[in-house]
Amino acid sequence: MTNLIYKAKQLAALLILSMMSTIAMAQIERDTPIKNPMLWADVPDPDVIRVGDTFYLVSTTMHLMPGAPVMASKDLKNWETVGYIFDRLTDSPKYDLAFSLPLDQQQGEGVGTVYGRGQWATSLKYHDGKFWALLAPNEQGRMGDTYIFTAPKAEGPWTIHSRLRHFHDATLFFDDDGTPYVFFGTGEMCQLTRDLKGVVEGSQRNYFRREADETGLLEGTRVIKHQGTYYALLISHVYAPGRHRREVCYRTKDLNATWEKTTVLESDFGGFGYLAQGTIVDTKEGDWYGIMFQDRGGVGRVLTLSPVRWIDGWPMLGDENYRVPEIMRPYKSGQPVTAIVKSDDFDQTKLGLHWQWNHNPVDNAWSLTERPGYMRLKTSRVVPNLYLAPNTLTQRMEGPTCSGYICIDVSKMADGDCAGLTAFNGDSGVLTLKKKGKTLVLEMSEQVVTLTNREKAVTKVDEKMVESVDLTKQLKGKTQNLWLRLDGDFRREGGNRDAANFFYSLDGEQWTQIGTKNYRMVFDYRRFFMGSKFGIFNYATKKTGGYIDVDFFKYECSEK
Repeated sequence: MTNLIYKAKQLAALLILSMMSTIAMAQIERDTPIKNPMLWADVPDPDVIRVGDTFYLVSTTMHLMPGAPVMASKDLKNWETVGYIFDRLTDSPKYDLAFSLPLDQQQGEGVGTVYGRGQWATSLKYHDGKFWALLAPNEQGRMGDTYIFTAPKAEGPWTIHSRLRHFHDATLFFDDDGTPYVFFGTGEMCQLTRDLKGVVEGSQRNYFRREADETGLLEGTRVIKHQGTYYALLISHVYAPGRHRREVCYRTKDLNATWEKTTVLESDFGGFGYLAQGTIVDTKEGDWYGIMFQDRGGVGRVLTLSPVRWIDGWPMLGDENYRVPEIMRPYKSGQPVTAIVKSDDFDQTKLGLHWQWNHNPVDNAWSLTERPGYMRLKTSRVVPNLYLAPNTLTQRMEGPTCSGYICIDVSKMADGDCAGLTAFNGDSGVLTLKKKGKTLVLEMSEQVVTLTNREKAVTKVDEKMVESVDLTKQLKGKTQNLWLRLDGDFRREGGNRDAANFFYSLDGEQWTQIGTKNYRMVFDYRRFFMGSKFGIFNYATKKTGGYIDVDFFKYECSEK
């Protein structure tokens, strides 16, 4: 009995310590400020709404599938992907990377890829008990037609409600009486029919004219209505001396009247350039916040959070000096820590929402069930290079620094197969294990793709092999596991910004660096138009039938 009492006291003490630890951790989370960038990852063209006590955010992911990710947060700090508006787009074989022939041998309207195209600048709304999303792929012809989707919940399922003509960087807007409008392009708008399946004839018009020095487009429109006034927020590209990229706002109390204009944000931040394009959103308590993105090189376009102060009826973003603050007081305390980039043990039967495929996946060429606890990536067609390879699995990279590594079983690779890990972009640093007959060679290479401007067809891939190591002897036996790691550094200081470094291991503990040290990741709007991604790949150059099994993806990101 004495021993039982002693053990009970021990258990009680442990429970008290655990509770104290939980309270302490909650206090840490409660006291932890929001540091800008709010999301130090590629999350461009944001639209944000609030429904009840939850904020929902959509962003652009272009050629990645599923597309139009929906992220949710209770506190504007911790975000998590909760769904996608569509699984795939099917208007053209371009979405499938279906053409692997040289350009001079390709024919037909479907020739090319959708790198840097696909889904752009989705608008998210909640109206009449439903979620609505409007998006228009940055394409020509039928591929560029606008989609309107709807769903009972932000998580989905989403269904296509209608298709309309192309509206560039558009926003959907419902007036107080339910009348739907689309605001798009540079100061254009039109009224939609009540069923959102057509445009009201004669309703299209310009509601403002840009100023003489606004030589670029005014785009990324987001429209809200507050206290009887309509507000349209747009990014303005100004190239006049002493003027910068900025967020402007137009307002009116009557959609048919003249709109007034002011600049609501013109601020650089963190040693990078000026930022703009996004929206504003209110809390249940009536406070307002602005969410704008900033170009940050290799990591992509990151999201910043600013307070909004209503001054003379204008939503002015920034602190008392009208600048994006480095640190903000948390909106709500005690929320669980969530993330949009995650580790994965592949022990579920469904792919996690943190993953996206490069273009539409070949569904029968990957599996989470054929070998439980592993992601099996099978070759499905013979292709000449990584940029035409189907089923490359991606996640964002994050700043300030991040690291991701995989363990792959390579015992079932076939002759000519190429598998590995890449910092994937138009310029890619690539770790590739190549099966050459009976040999296995690991190469670190620098690869640069050339795309045609219109079709985004792959015309050339320049590959510079920096270092190779023959691992045939080391990868013999029943278990042929190889660990590959990629570290990213996006800090401005230190002289190695946008640096990627590559490593391999034969036991998951001892790592050997290989290839280019501080490989420079590049953001190029002419090709991919997105930040670098972790990419896990496996493709065939001679014959199909081989596969790899990915045991896990382990990820870490440093504190801002």
